[in-house]
Amino acid sequence: MLTLQHFLGLSALLFSIGLYGVLARRNAVVILMSIELMLNAVNINLVAFAMYLAPTQFVGQIFAIFVICIAAAEVGLALAIVLRIYRGRSSISVDDIDLMKW
Repeated sequence: MLTLQHFLGLSALLFSIGLYGVLARRNAVVILMSIELMLNAVNINLVAFAMYLAPTQFVGQIFAIFVICIAAAEVGLALAIVLRIYRGRSSISVDDIDLMKW
């Protein structure tokens, strides 16, 4: 049987991998994927706590659906910005981007 600690451990591992991806990578697409990984770790926490604290209510699942919707909007907007920068600069490296100087 899986306990709450198993889900929290999985979530902490996913969040740590996502945090490493955000801090160590220079590619904008990889950073976006790492942010999505971090948001999915939060979703695991929300659902796990909801199932262990109030299994008859769907509060954690509803919050997780809101997080998924916000993440989808964030990715759509961020990818549009990344594509616009790539067309102008021919690079999506975060180090090469200085948007104030076009």
